[in-house]
Formats: sequence, C-alpha cells, structure tokens
Amino acid sequence: MRLSPAEALLQELGVTRPSEIDLEAIAFYVKAEVRYRPLDGCEARILGKADRAIITVNQNRSVRRRRFSIAHELGHWHHHRGRKLACRVEEYRPSGLASPERTADEYAANLLMPSYLFRPMARDQKKLNFKAIKEVADIFNVSQTAAAIRLVEADHTPSMLVCHGLEGRKWFTRAPSVPDRWFPQEALDAESYAFGIQFGTDTDSSMLHKIGADAWFDRGGADRFEVQEQTIRTGPGETLTLLVFCDDAMLDDPYSR
Repeated sequence: MRLSPAEALLQELGVTRPSEIDLEAIAFYVKAEVRYRPLDGCEARILGKADRAIITVNQNRSVRRRRFSIAHELGHWHHHRGRKLACRVEEYRPSGLASPERTADEYAANLLMPSYLFRPMARDQKKLNFKAIKEVADIFNVSQTAAAIRLVEADHTPSMLVCHGLEGRKWFTRAPSVPDRWFPQEALDAESYAFGIQFGTDTDSSMLHKIGADAWFDRGGADRFEVQEQTIRTGPGETLTLLVFCDDAMLDDPYSR
C-alpha cells in the first residue's frame, strides 16, 4: 500500500495506534510550534520562516475541531512552505476542486485517520450507520462528519453522504462502488426523513429507514428502487444524511459494460 506523506510521517514516528497521534508532538517534530489563542474570523493560522513555523489555533473550539485545525495547518507546512496563502480552515468536507485548501484537508484526513490504521478498524464495523460512524470517530478523536466521509470514501458499504443546509444541498460524496449517475437532488424531498429533521422538530434518526430512491434522486427509474436513509443534525440549520444502497441493480453501471 502506497503511503501518503502524512501516513509516511506517522510511520516514521512509529505510530501504531490512533491514541498515539499526538498532533503537538508531530508539529514539534517537523519544527512547528502550536499555540492556543482566541481568534476572530478564522479557526487557525500558520506563520513560517525558513524551517520553523508557529501554528496558532482558536482556543475557543472543541478538542476535535482544534485537532483538525492543527492537522490542516501541518498540511500547509508540508505542501506549501514558502508560499503566501490566505488560509481558511473549515470543517472537513469533500471537494472536487484542486486547491491548496483541499490539499491541506487531504493531508489532515490522512494524518488523523491514516489508512493503515483506519481500514482495519473500519472492517470491524459490520454495518454502516451513524452508530458505527460515532464509534470510529471516538477511536480517532475526530468529528462524526470526518469519520463518515472517510468510511464512505473507503467503500465500506455502497453508500452516499449528503449534507444539507437551510438553502439546500451543501455537498455530497459517494462510495467508489456507487455509479456517478446517482446524483442527489439539490432540495430535500418532503417525503424524506431528513426533511422533518432539517425543517421540523423530528429527532435524529436512530437507525436506517427504507425509503423510495425517488425521494433522493430524480433520475428516471429511481421510483423502482429503495435506499436506506439515516439523518442527524451536525450544526445549526445543517443535517447529514447517510444513504445506503441496498438494491444491487442500482449499482449496475451500464456504461462499464
């Protein structure tokens, strides 16, 4: 297995368990000092000169949020040393756009959830749902959103992750086993469980529920299939939905034949 730069660094440091991923110690090893201060308008920033840097992190955020911020800035320190950047650290989310921020996000994900540790622990989860996602998030001390993205993109199960805000879909990602033709609708369908959680008073879904696929996809033929849906709130006015593809016919890609 080819290691990413972040994973190679962890192996160089002899990290064999998630609990050993000490970001302040890792930063010290690569000559970056971590400081915690109140910050306005940003989550973190990095100032580097020659081979040394100072990473300042917003002390008023949760531990997991601060961990991601440090890992993100270490990504900039590895990939963009010597360049001037207007860094904007946001919660980890998928993006198809190549940019310094995306590169730093990928480095952070690999540093916090290295594949050589993540994949074996992911395989221990027999079923993909938010209970399993929370267990993985707790093991790696990351947000549920970050753990969910990693599990879906690692193809644990044919699945899709969709984030909605009050104005519609914010982002989504799918497992490699899910064909590109399944593209989620921008607006939440009133028939979806997510609608009542996003816009009503419904509580977070405690389990996966079967629902017609046409509640999520407007592609022709979607009404012939069912998917499993589970939705949780992840912030003010924001929900995260896990869609599990339980019908093999949805995974049959005619363009691959």
